Amino acid sequence: MCGKKISLTKEKKSSAQFRFISNENHYEQIIERIKSVKKILWIGTADIKDLYVKDGRKTKPLLEVLSDLVKNGVEIRLIHAKEPGRAFREDFDKYPALINGIERQLCPRVHFKIIIFDLKTAYVGSANLTGAGLGMKGENTRNFEAGILSNDKKFVADAITQFDEVWMGKFCKTCRRKQFCSDPIL
Repeated sequence: MCGKKISLTKEKKSSAQFRFISNENHYEQIIERIKSVKKILWIGTADIKDLYVKDGRKTKPLLEVLSDLVKNGVEIRLIHAKEPGRAFREDFDKYPALINGIERQLCPRVHFKIIIFDLKTAYVGSANLTGAGLGMKGENTRNFEAGILSNDKKFVADAITQFDEVWMGKFCKTCRRKQFCSDPIL
């Protein structure tokens, strides 16, 4: 055996999980998880629109869900690439808790889709925060989307790092798209 010790003890199984999410499963896996956040929610998306979610037999704007989270003390950060459309802005104005309760950054270079739940679980994928991406659009009208949801510590830490670097303006000084940035971070 060449002097090597062989351990006969079983390795501890990791509690880390990776879940592949596709198409309509985004709604159940991501939107429902957003509703259950307790402390911190970070959302990075290229596009954000007036997304509606199930509320019993009715629907309501995701902004109402975010407003309720803010009222319950959840810290929300949102990075997106462009100003949202008129319908989103009109819905936003209906929830005064969001005005001071949600931190927003605009960055025209953001194309990632990252959602971080309580700094313990992260989604990284293709779906924007829109009805066609994460919402209740029908099977024949929604986008084809794919992503990974995981609580793996390194995966979550890497997602947090990328989000935080953009949030803190790490790339702003050398950015060559400043002319498209309506609200520079730095």
